[in-house]
Amino acid sequence: MEWTCVDEYEKLLFRMSSPRVMIDNAGCANATRVMIDSARKHGILLEAVQVLTDLNLSIKKAYISSDGRWFMDVFHVTDLDGNKLTDESVLNYIEQSLGTIHYGRSKSFEGLTALELTGTDRVGLLSEVFAVLSNLQCNVVEANMWTHNGRIASLIYVKDNDSGSPIEDSQKIDRIEAMLRNVLKGDNDIRSAKTSVSLAVTHTERRLHQMMFADRDYERKSRIKTCDDSPVVGNMQYVVFHATINTAGDRASMEFFIRHMDGTPISSEAEKQRVILCLQAAIERRASQGVRLELCTDDRLGLLADVTRTFRENGLNVTRAEISTTMDRALNVFYVTDAIGNLVDSKIIESVRQKIGLSKLKVKELPLIYHQKAERDEATMGPGGAMLLSLGSLVRRNLYNLGLIKSYS
Repeated sequence: MEWTCVDEYEKLLFRMSSPRVMIDNAGCANATRVMIDSARKHGILLEAVQVLTDLNLSIKKAYISSDGRWFMDVFHVTDLDGNKLTDESVLNYIEQSLGTIHYGRSKSFEGLTALELTGTDRVGLLSEVFAVLSNLQCNVVEANMWTHNGRIASLIYVKDNDSGSPIEDSQKIDRIEAMLRNVLKGDNDIRSAKTSVSLAVTHTERRLHQMMFADRDYERKSRIKTCDDSPVVGNMQYVVFHATINTAGDRASMEFFIRHMDGTPISSEAEKQRVILCLQAAIERRASQGVRLELCTDDRLGLLADVTRTFRENGLNVTRAEISTTMDRALNVFYVTDAIGNLVDSKIIESVRQKIGLSKLKVKELPLIYHQKAERDEATMGPGGAMLLSLGSLVRRNLYNLGLIKSYS
C-alpha cells in the first residue's frame, strides 16, 4: 500500500510539473491560439518559443505571465503565409512537442563532430574555413553561421569523409582546431578568435546566441553597414515577470516586466543599459541582410569551399548561412552583400550564378531595401516617368514572385 501511495504521489507531481497544452482554433479570428500552463522552470519560456520557431510558425501575439511557482503562456500563431493552422496532424504535433519541453528538444546530430567558431568577420572568411575543412577531409553535413557587429559565430557539424564517422582522433582534432584558429585570427584578430570541437548534441540557434553573447558582440560596432530598420528598446521596468507581444505588419512591439532569478529588481542604470544592448543584439542577430541565394545540388567534398570561393572572388560577403544535407543533396541558403554591406549589383549576382550554375544557385528573396531603392528612384523622376517605373516595377515584381521571369533578368 505504501508503494502504491508513493507511485500515485509521483504521478501527481509529474502531471503538475509537465506542461498542459491547449490549442484553440475558434477563439481567435485570424490565428490559432496555443495555451501552455506549467510549473515554473528556468528556461521554459525559451523552450516554448523555440518549439514554435522550429515548427516555422509566426507568433502574432503573446501573453506571458509567471505567478509564484506557476507559468502561463498564450500564443497567437499562424503559418508563414499568415493562415490559421487547420491540419490536425500539425496541431497534434505542436501539442506533443510542447508537452515534452521539460525534457528539452534539439535536432539530432549524433554521429557528427561539432565545431564552434567565433572571430572577426571579413569577406572570404567562410570560404577559407570550408577550404580548410575540405583539405582535412572533413565533410560538412550541417552548418549555421551568423554575423553581427563585425563578429562571426558558426556552428559546423562534420564527419570524416573517408569513414563517414565522427572525428575522434585527438591529433586530427588538434590539427583542425589549430588551422581554423589561424584562419579566424587573420592578420589582426589574435586576441579574440576561438575554436572548439565536441561531440555534444545541442540546439543550434540557441548555441549561436550563447556564443555571440560570450563574445560580447553587443558591445562592439560593425565595420560593415547594417540595416536601418534596427530594433529599438526603450525604457524597461523590472518588477515581476510579465510580457505582452504584438505584431503589426513586419514590426513587433514587446513589453516586459522582469527581475533577477532571486527575485530582486534590476535597479542600477548600468545594468539596465546592458540588458537593453543584449536584447537589441539578440534581435539583430536573427536579421537576414542582403540577397538570399539558395543552392540545391548533389553534395560532394569541397562543394562549399568552391561555392564560397566564387562568392569571395566576386567580392560578395556572406552575412548569414544555413547549410544542410539530405539524402546526399546539398540544400544551402546564403545571404550576401558587397564587401561593406551595400546592395550587390545584379550583374555580379548573375555572373556568380553563371559560374556556379543557373539551375543550382537561385535568387529566392530580394531584401526590402531593394524595393525602397526603387521607390526612391521614382521620387527623382517626373510624374510620367515615375508612373511608368512604378507600373513596371509592380508588374516585374509580381511576375518574379509568380516564378514567370528569371531573377535579375
